[in-house]
Amino acid sequence: MSNTATEVVATTAYGGNEKKRKAGEIEPVEVVGPYGLITSTAHGCAPDVLRQARVDLAACYRILDRMNLNEGIDNHLTVMVPGTQPLRFLCIAYGLAWSEVTASNLLLLDETGKVLEGSGAPDPTAFFIHSRIHKKHPHAVCVLHTHMPHATALCCLEDMELKMINQNCLRFYDEVAYDTDYKGLVLGTVEGDRMAQAMGSNRVLMHRNHGVITCGDSVAEAFDELYYLERCAHVQCLAYATNRPLATVSDEICVEYKKDVVKFRGCWAEKHFAARKRELLKGGAADFAA
Repeated sequence: MSNTATEVVATTAYGGNEKKRKAGEIEPVEVVGPYGLITSTAHGCAPDVLRQARVDLAACYRILDRMNLNEGIDNHLTVMVPGTQPLRFLCIAYGLAWSEVTASNLLLLDETGKVLEGSGAPDPTAFFIHSRIHKKHPHAVCVLHTHMPHATALCCLEDMELKMINQNCLRFYDEVAYDTDYKGLVLGTVEGDRMAQAMGSNRVLMHRNHGVITCGDSVAEAFDELYYLERCAHVQCLAYATNRPLATVSDEICVEYKKDVVKFRGCWAEKHFAARKRELLKGGAADFAA
């Protein structure tokens, strides 16, 4: 992306003059379909597929908000819309609280950062981190980036490795990339590409002095990874607090456990995510699907 395009995205997201949009770029449009959901086919998105992607991602924002795993109006979750070429993905509009996210107010973006549907603009860091990972990572249908407290605490240590000391940790055996090169806000494709390269084909990236990223073949999978990563980090922080030696699970056991994770990951994730969505429906937050 050119420097000009970078400035335009940053300007529109952080409240500047939206008239600075480059000549020839399309203006954001709202296309309201059944149930108040944006279901346009103008950008290669089948209505039912786009609807489900919107509902799932909105649910994920609400669930993580209830778990206090977000940070103010920052951090960002995205999902690619299947069947779209080139890349199309959904993202929160900068300035919304996660408790305000609904299926219909998520932005539909293209790979250059243009807002194809919706009002507002994404956080520039959301675009430059997520778009590059979506393009380069084999499992990045859904990409979740948070500064959740315990996992981020590990990212602040000289030794930021997730230790194999608890059963839940074993799902992440040989699945975490560690990026020790913090360079400040991600406001360009160069740093976005560097982070995507650092992540490689792993489902988790822990970025020193910053936070974590998980990705998955669905919103459910990426959510499940994020949830258990924070649980594992919490246990590790509690174990460190005892100031006693850690009891590490052997590589042999980790390898065998990981075989089961590969077999059951999708099933575990779908059931977990479905249960959390039911909690939203029963707990007065059913408007996430609006």
